This record gives sequence, structure tokens and C-alpha cells, in this order.
Amino acid sequence: MLTLWGRATSSNVQAVMWGLEEMGLEVRRIDAGGRFGGLDDPAYREMNPMGLVPVLKDGDGPALFESAAILRYLWGTYGRAPFRPDDAGDRAVVDVWAEWGKHVLCGAFTVPVFWAHWRTPEEDRDTAAVAAAVARFEALLEIVAPRIDRGGFVVGDRLSLADIWVGHVLYRYFTLDIERAAPPAIEAYYRRLCDRPGYATHVMVNYDELKGVRRSG
Repeated sequence: MLTLWGRATSSNVQAVMWGLEEMGLEVRRIDAGGRFGGLDDPAYREMNPMGLVPVLKDGDGPALFESAAILRYLWGTYGRAPFRPDDAGDRAVVDVWAEWGKHVLCGAFTVPVFWAHWRTPEEDRDTAAVAAAVARFEALLEIVAPRIDRGGFVVGDRLSLADIWVGHVLYRYFTLDIERAAPPAIEAYYRRLCDRPGYATHVMVNYDELKGVRRSG
């Protein structure tokens, strides 16, 4: 049995859960982190010494942490075509764009935009810095947009691991109260993703509880 520790409002948990559903895998998710706590418990720290989510266990196998590593393990172990192409070269291309999506695209959004805007109290926000970060993020979207426009997805005409990392961040991008100038191909791509049951269930999750509020006292 697959077991995943992590709260539903974690974007990294969302990516893993969406990937699991696209691969047709059943998982038991245990709330952890955020308002659920538990990340400093000795048993959890033994699974993930960083005290972050998610953590995955596949039966009696070792505890795995780092969301990209978890998804690569699942993709390599359980993935089937077309989500995991049969051809080794095609798999390498998917892996390249998955790596880019996780570390370049998401890296340009999560902290510089989402944390700096939504998770920072409104009175403490640096709006100019957020606007500049949005522009940098959109410049990266312009890089992948032609690929998506040609085939419908990041690599070809079928959803793959690359789309999990590129696509999951778009829900927050398109729903934050920020000024946007998304490439048309990205807007169309996002609308298609919203029609996928796994995306709607695991990615389109209300994130109001993450809004930054200045603590009094």
C-alpha cells in the first residue's frame, strides 16, 4: 500500500497526489504539516530529517522525501505509456522538462510570487518585487508556451510527468489577486488541465488558510 504524509494545501503534496491519480494508483494520505502539525515528532523526523512534506512509503519500503524524487520513483516503478513513454529517448525528454518545471518554473513562482504576495501580510508586501517576480515567471512561461501550443502538452500530445510540475503551479498563478499577462497557449492549457479530474481534486484546492496575517502583540 502507498501511504503519503502531507496536507492537502501543500503544493508539493498536490503535485504528488495529482501524479498518483494520473497513474491510476491508490494512496492513503495522512494529514501532516501546517495546522495538523506532527513534523517535529521523532517518528516523522526519522522518515524525513528535514521535517517537511510530503513523505511517501510504498509498503515496507524506505520512507521517501522530496516531492520530485517521490514522483520520479512512482513514474519509474508504476508509470505506463503514455504518461511514461516506452521509448528511452522520449522518457529523457519528459524528465528534462519535469526537472525544468520543478526547479526553474516552480522555483520562480512559489517563493518570489506566492509566498511574497499571499503568505506575506498585506501591509508587509513588497508589491514592486512581486510584480517583477511575476514578470520573470511569465518570461519562463513564454519559453514553454510554444511547445504546449504545438502538441497540447509539455511533451507531445499526451500528459506526462512534465505536465505535473509545469501545470500544478498554474492554479495559484491564475487565481491569485495579482496582475497577469499569461501567454494565450498557457491560458488554454490551464483550462484543459482544469477539466482533468485529478487536477480538479488535488490541485484546485482552496488556499485561504495560507494567507499571511500579521500577528498582534
